[in-house]
Amino acid sequence: MTDPQPTNLHRKGIYVSKGISTIIYPVKDIARAKMLYRQLSGVEPYVDAPYYVGFKIEDLEVGLDPNGHRDGMTIYWEVQDIRKSLQLLLDAGARALQDVKDVGGGKLTALVRDADGNIIGLTQSP
Repeated sequence: MTDPQPTNLHRKGIYVSKGISTIIYPVKDIARAKMLYRQLSGVEPYVDAPYYVGFKIEDLEVGLDPNGHRDGMTIYWEVQDIRKSLQLLLDAGARALQDVKDVGGGKLTALVRDADGNIIGLTQSP
């Protein structure tokens, strides 16, 4: 079996390593939201703190953020090189919302807004 022909995005280094890896919901009442998402997912949170509750559902993380923006959920794409990927999105017309930031344990995140106002999250695992 041969490897597939790389796309232009692969050649530029923005290729997604796992696809969508994380969805973060902004919530007003984290205790109430935790109960709802515990019932919905059928799993206990693996992170349960006043500032963030995270559920692992197979390869997807669903997070609850009481301090997040109020523009709706943010979907994070797992990328190989977050700085290069961020720059490519900015060059394509996205507007930076959050530069690359270490959110703990070497995990990096960044946020942009596309031309239609949608928020796109990028994440790079250590």
